[in-house]
Amino acid sequence: MLPTVAHVLDLEVMRRGLPQVVAGAAHLERPVRWVHVSELPDVAGMLQGGELVLTTGIALPEDREGLARYVRELDEVGVAGLVIEFGRRYFDNLPRALVHAAEQRGLPLIALRRELRFVAVTEAVHALVVNAQLEQLRISEAVHQVFNELAVEGAEPAEVVRQVARMAGAPVVLENLAHQVLAHDTAGHLETELLEGWERRSRGVRPPGRTGHDPRSGWLVTAVGARGQDWGRLILVDDPGPLPDGLAHPHAMLLERGAATLALNRLVVRDRESLERQTHRTLLSGILTHALTVSEVALRAQALGVPLEGRRLVGVVLRQRRGPSPAALEAQARLRDFTELAATAVRACRLSALVGALDDEGVGVLIALGSQQDEHSALDAFAAALRRLAADTGRDAAGGGAQPVPPQVFEPVVAVGSSVGSVRDARRTLLEATQVADAALHDAPGGRAAAYYRLPDVRLRGLLHLLRDDARLQTYVERELGPLLAYDAEHGGQLVQMLRIYLEQGRNKSAAADAAHLSRPSFYDRLHKVERILSVDLDQVESCLSLHVALLALDAVRR
Repeated sequence: MLPTVAHVLDLEVMRRGLPQVVAGAAHLERPVRWVHVSELPDVAGMLQGGELVLTTGIALPEDREGLARYVRELDEVGVAGLVIEFGRRYFDNLPRALVHAAEQRGLPLIALRRELRFVAVTEAVHALVVNAQLEQLRISEAVHQVFNELAVEGAEPAEVVRQVARMAGAPVVLENLAHQVLAHDTAGHLETELLEGWERRSRGVRPPGRTGHDPRSGWLVTAVGARGQDWGRLILVDDPGPLPDGLAHPHAMLLERGAATLALNRLVVRDRESLERQTHRTLLSGILTHALTVSEVALRAQALGVPLEGRRLVGVVLRQRRGPSPAALEAQARLRDFTELAATAVRACRLSALVGALDDEGVGVLIALGSQQDEHSALDAFAAALRRLAADTGRDAAGGGAQPVPPQVFEPVVAVGSSVGSVRDARRTLLEATQVADAALHDAPGGRAAAYYRLPDVRLRGLLHLLRDDARLQTYVERELGPLLAYDAEHGGQLVQMLRIYLEQGRNKSAAADAAHLSRPSFYDRLHKVERILSVDLDQVESCLSLHVALLALDAVRR
């Protein structure tokens, strides 16, 4: 770090001049970028900011206005401080107007009661500055080397976060736009202290710019994203105390480099699945994203031994019921195992299908049925085989581990889309199955007799659940409810809950007040406060509809 004004005053060469701080004592931690010696009253025009100005004051203005203007110009250009030597112009005291102007501006003003060789001061300070710059360059090179290696290796987010925390010596959290923790490293601190009430705490931290320091919490935050689309924030949970004027956070460069590595690695799909599964996944992705034409999909599928043309196609999406999300590496391994489990079930039923991971949590299956195959029989057999294999896997895991494995961890949710008659419509059946799968996760495990789910299970909640990881939906929630969520987080209020009750009661204020166990005047007062915070009119149907959708979306992203 660059030397501060206080550091410079403590140098032996400066102490020889018997320095006395006469103004701006609260700002001695300003960094000194350079030392400039000048007697010119208009020297500010030659400066760039961060300089410590040395002068005898021999040419300074005599009038009050001139001295105030001199100080104002120095402060506006951002100088670190002003040092005036006694003996040429001033002997015992500096002009009151000069001292008053410096104190008003918060500009450190130092009087030297003994003459000094200014060249000795500049040499000593410049040596410190150059050494600091060399040290900063060394640190920068070390940081870039570490994160370049992580980028080349395609490191998982958890490893990138771990490296940032290790180099900063402080806890680091990677969160999405809904303020949910994706990865974290405690850096030796208690995990409960770091993560407890995270969403509420994080919502209150809104630093300016893509990278910024929040003085209230002490957190350093930078946006994470690529190609103009942010999808999260990387946060250094550390309080270095008040930062000196004009000094950036010492770990800003480190955090930004970590965020860039995270964004780059997200663009690079890196999972260790088999070549067959990779090819199947690429085809399924091509169908869903329109990246491949109908003829390309049919041709490549045929080459894989899965003929699609002239067949009835049924999209199936598989999800796993489970509790808290596992670590990144464990989740990736679990998804690979689940995909292979689905492929094994397909082979056991002698079905022809594309099988591959659709996202971080689900497996897609596009079954191609021949003219002699019954759709319901084939789906029943597939679902039964999958559940049988999953149960066997669960028993094996429970038998080989120290802790029993909950049955719901290995209970798959099987969701089926409507069958279609052409490759052109394959996307529709897969999307329908995806929507059904996300809706089906709300059902209690083991509480359904049917082997799989169909479209009737999907309503608005299912659609929003499907889109929960989409940054656009998270942005919509923040735009609609962000101020209210922030207010509740800061004041410990329950205005979001009051709004939810009001909308769930069909905008019937009396019924909502009863449901909230509040008197009507108290409940009405809370609704008025909601209107003020969100700048909406709750008597407008469209406003209430938008807020209701945002609340349902909030539930989805908080799953």
